[in-house]
Amino acid sequence: MIEAGTFKGKTIAVFGLGRSGITAALSLQKGGAKVLAWDDNETSRKVAEEDGVRIVDLKQTDWETIDELVLSPGVPHELPQAHWSAEKAKSAGVPIICDIEIFAREVMARAPERRPKIIAITGTNGKSTTTSLIGHILSEAGRDAQVGGNIGRGVLDLESIYDAANYVLELSSYQLERTFSLKANAAIFLNLTPDHLDRHGDMKGYEKAKLRVFDNQTKQDAAIIGVDGSEGKRTCSRLLASNGRRVLPISGKRSLGRGVCVIKGKLYSLMDGQCQMIVNLNDAVGLDGQHNWQNAAAAYAAVRAIGLKPETIGQAILTFPGLEHRLENIGSVGHVKYVNDSKATNVDAAAQALGTYDNIYWIAGGKAKDGGIAELKPHFKNITRAYLIGEAARDFEATLKDNKISAKICKELHIAIMCATKDALASRAPNPVILLSPACASFDQFRNFEVRGDAFRTQVQEIIDMFEREKANAGLNAGVA
Repeated sequence: MIEAGTFKGKTIAVFGLGRSGITAALSLQKGGAKVLAWDDNETSRKVAEEDGVRIVDLKQTDWETIDELVLSPGVPHELPQAHWSAEKAKSAGVPIICDIEIFAREVMARAPERRPKIIAITGTNGKSTTTSLIGHILSEAGRDAQVGGNIGRGVLDLESIYDAANYVLELSSYQLERTFSLKANAAIFLNLTPDHLDRHGDMKGYEKAKLRVFDNQTKQDAAIIGVDGSEGKRTCSRLLASNGRRVLPISGKRSLGRGVCVIKGKLYSLMDGQCQMIVNLNDAVGLDGQHNWQNAAAAYAAVRAIGLKPETIGQAILTFPGLEHRLENIGSVGHVKYVNDSKATNVDAAAQALGTYDNIYWIAGGKAKDGGIAELKPHFKNITRAYLIGEAARDFEATLKDNKISAKICKELHIAIMCATKDALASRAPNPVILLSPACASFDQFRNFEVRGDAFRTQVQEIIDMFEREKANAGLNAGVA
């Protein structure tokens, strides 16, 4: 754990005692701050108290004695309506921060030559894949990679700060809007599509929060910007004009005159004064789909900017296993490939998966969100047959049949897997893919998308193991004969 020594002697309120809130409170306490922690949920308070957090009712506290409020990122301080703790803080002139700001101050308190490297990643889509890929590359290169933030471990739960460490931080807009001191050696802005508008008011507010990732950078730092969308192009032009840092545009689908780009699956770098083909992403284990090409370009630019060699980066990219439950390659039986995309809980995420493969045997359904799957019509051509589960099965079947797509209601996931396996193995289509990409929440049959994905992985592995045993037995029998 990182001890927040820069807050020593201060009185800090902490509201929201989830994973990051408890860690923040403990970090502050260990650093010598007086912590007053609270949560509206009694169970959360009890858990925090058992972990050693000092619980104090902030509604009954004199806020004039408080120096700063660490507010959980998920709790609004303005829109759609300010939480009561934020109202009390603002009335008393108390600054509102989050755990990322605590981390940033700890880093900046060190002498420049003793600061670790920081790679910060934000954007609407692709953050988790890019963050995990960067962590994988650094680890494969023998570097100490501390991966956290909005993914995995909270930032203050990472290992203590030292100069050889590399902190790879996924940052949400909720975290960035309460972060003021972060200085990233490499800051990545992937893309921007409408999201969290109730929290930020409109797209301008959302974009403003995301672009805080570039705050405090100098000419020695790299600003890495996805330019496949209009917001990225505009940001890239603005930062180039300001000449305040090294600006590296990235693209997953078109040629660029500078930065890093991917053309027909091949990743090219123009960072070192010449155009160099680094790696063919079509050979990568865990980066299926064009949407992952931009993620790979961003990861390459970031780790190259902090000094890794091109050949080391390229080799590591090829071995990246991918994220669990997001286009996760489970394995194959014969010519049939199984892909776990359980994290696709809406049509936008499912569209990325359906656009990635041909000859898809699609397992979909669950607790549907508004609008059904009509928006996926442009990708229906890639579906050979659908196998439908959960509450949405009947509605999905009607939409698919209206579009002349064969569909079978299986109700349960294990039945869908068996039916899809039978049909795919019997097909003569090249490279059939059995794809779990539900376009639905899981709550009708599973606790969350992770449990659903784990069930898919377990059942598929049993099928793969069974076929491997039969294959081995056939070989033994042939040898005896």
